[in-house]
Amino acid sequence: MEIEILGTGCSKCKSLEEITRKVVKDNGIDANITKVEDIVEIMKFNIMTTPALVVDGKVVVKGRVPSAEEIKQFLTR
Repeated sequence: MEIEILGTGCSKCKSLEEITRKVVKDNGIDANITKVEDIVEIMKFNIMTTPALVVDGKVVVKGRVPSAEEIKQFLTR
């Protein structure tokens, strides 16, 4: 599973990355997590607000920090 955290480095972006890494670790999910901070790369996903969570190339959350439970649901479908 490929997970991308899109964000330029704001506190919400950092929070999303921390929560996502914790959910992956705590649930033994086999995933590669990448932090994308380059605005040109972020724009390729056609989003206007960050942070965003991308799972296997699909944007699942944008513009907010979801709960750990929400993230777990996105990653275990």
